[in-house]
Parts: sequence; structure tokens; C-alpha cells
Amino acid sequence: MRLSAPPRAALAALLAALVLLSGPAAAADAGDNTVYRVLPAPQPTQSPGKIEVLEFFSYACPHCAEFYPLFNGWIATQGKDVAVKRVPVGFDRAPWINMQRAYYALIATGDFERLDAKVFQAIHGDHIPLFQEQALFDWVSKNGGNYEKFTTAYGSFAINNQTVQADKMAEDYQITGVPTLAVDGRYVVLGDSFSEILANTDKVIAMVRAERAATVSKKKAKSGT
Repeated sequence: MRLSAPPRAALAALLAALVLLSGPAAAADAGDNTVYRVLPAPQPTQSPGKIEVLEFFSYACPHCAEFYPLFNGWIATQGKDVAVKRVPVGFDRAPWINMQRAYYALIATGDFERLDAKVFQAIHGDHIPLFQEQALFDWVSKNGGNYEKFTTAYGSFAINNQTVQADKMAEDYQITGVPTLAVDGRYVVLGDSFSEILANTDKVIAMVRAERAATVSKKKAKSGT
């Protein structure tokens, strides 16, 4: 059965409610440290030899939509030793969970690069209710995706497993709002604005580089090389 789109007023109300779960990580969370907070337990990273930066986000989040072009511009300035990965969060909200599945399904079907930015535009610019599965399926199909291929991926066990893993990561990183950036499995970046968050991320990356350089120097000193 095809789901009907909600009235524009209802969609606006839903978006307003979702804002409560979004927004930059507040600097006040770290006491005197306004640049980052240290995780109580370091988390494993998936980028060997590189400094891994994670962006926790949701297509449903209006702040994430605003952050998207700024973050992409920042990524383009990073060195080869930095690896950026995105983690969609669900926060136990059905619309956000649907957007998690959409993110991973777009990757699985090869439509991600083409439609990633367009999802944000559709939801927050064009006010299309992609939170609803049928509306999402129809939109992907109208935008060049394969309806059957996408819906199959969306409902698959593999996609479900990826959303579970993403939720576990958000829990382990103690993520309570998005967008939030984390560096090297140890540091969650703070800031009161997007520009401050990105500037602080640069500071944390520089700090991690220095830590790694110091470790290499110590090893060389011990080996006498």
C-alpha cells in the first residue's frame, strides 16, 4: 500500500520536533576545555595509519543540512593522513531510523554520490516527506534510482545490521546531538558554531599528529636509530 504524504503543516511540525535532537555539541559539556572532550574509553577506528574523523549526523536534522556544504569544503582541505567517515544516527526515532536505512541503501545501490546532497535538499528545501518509506522509494526512483533494487537493499538484513552498528557507535561515543565530530576514537569536538567546530577539529587533528610524531621519536630513540 502506498503511503500518502502528510500535510505541509504536519511535516513542518515534525521537522521542528526533530530540531530538538540536533545542534552542535555544546562547549559547556567539557568544563574548562572548550575544544574537545575525551571519551572515557577509546574507541576502535577503521582507518589504519590515518587520523579518523567521524561525523555523526542525520538526513532528518536541519542543522546537519546546514553543516553539509561547510563540512564538505573542510574535507577538501585535509591532508592525506586524515580519513573522514559519516555515521547516521537513529536516536530511537522512526523518521531518523528510516533515514539511517536510506543512507546505507544509497551506498549499497551505488546511488550515494549522486543523491546524497539531494536528500538534504528534498527534505529541508523542498519539504518532501522522505521520512515516509513510500515517499522515499518513489523519490529515489524519480531521481534515477532503481525502485526494486533500492527497496530490496533498504529492507535487507545487511542494512539493518549497519544501522544497529551505527547506533552502537553513537552510544559508545556518547552522542546526544548532531552534527557532532569525533577524532581518532578518543576526542569529541566541541563548539558553539559550525565554524568553531571545524576550527577545533583542526586543533584536535594537529594535537593527534603531534602525539603520533612524539611516539615515533621515542621509538627511534629507544632503538638508537
